[in-house]
Amino acid sequence: MKHLKAIIAITILWLMSLLPLKWAQSIGVFIGNRLSKKNESTLYKITKINLELCFPELSPDQINSLSSASLLETGKTFSEMGMSWLWSPGRTLKTIKHISNASLVEESLSFGKGVILLAPHLGNWEILNLYVSKRYTFTAMYRPPKMKLMDSFIKKVRARLGTKLAPADASGVRTIMKALKRGEMIGILPDQEPATGGEFSPFFGNNAYSMKLLPQLVKQTGAKVICGYAERLSNGEGFNLHFIEADPDIYSKDLSIAIAGMNKSVERCVRALPEQYQWEYKRFNHQPEGVLSPYQKR
Repeated sequence: MKHLKAIIAITILWLMSLLPLKWAQSIGVFIGNRLSKKNESTLYKITKINLELCFPELSPDQINSLSSASLLETGKTFSEMGMSWLWSPGRTLKTIKHISNASLVEESLSFGKGVILLAPHLGNWEILNLYVSKRYTFTAMYRPPKMKLMDSFIKKVRARLGTKLAPADASGVRTIMKALKRGEMIGILPDQEPATGGEFSPFFGNNAYSMKLLPQLVKQTGAKVICGYAERLSNGEGFNLHFIEADPDIYSKDLSIAIAGMNKSVERCVRALPEQYQWEYKRFNHQPEGVLSPYQKR
């Protein structure tokens, strides 16, 4: 059954890759509209809860509007996967229209301690991966899907410009540690709950179970940390890439301060483009003992 599901998923991606970007995104809008059905969609409810927690200053109408906009962008993220993964690299990279602060990458690599690219689930992170892998020796940490065929497919398409993939386990940690010690760049998506080895830290003013790995790598290697994301432009016009410096607290020797600095770095990126963040994820599901998950209250 898993094999069949993987075949169906890959076939859908292939069909989506036959469409121009604007047409594919239109399908994403349709998907997002379906997800926005308030009385039907679990994803809408999760999105709304997250936004209420993170933006308490917004009115109910503003929360509803931002929730719907977020789901539209999530639909586009899905519908763009055919383009991101199956177009030729050259054709995909042509969708990048502008790069902000590109020199930051070179400056950070020049220290020779390696660079950690902190890449939130914001905009189209596959475009960002393709861009950096074309220009630099790049290793990305990822969570392998349970479907082996899908895992093989993802490894193949993400590695077509040289990206090395490190699974989110002990062997993967050793792989990215070695890459940093060679002065290379690695990529980590830092805004999901870790399976193990986490610590509660503020994210948009809320308790969020957060990874220790990234700050620990900084402490052990002296690597520089930069943030990156690919902003989706309107009407199928393409993407703008943004590179910004991480919050200085991420370099603190105090692990709790460094984790908070990591979360502040993610928050800064998200505030620049809140509708394109993946709010549909249960970011605050894991809570301290005795504290109810906000997703269980409704």
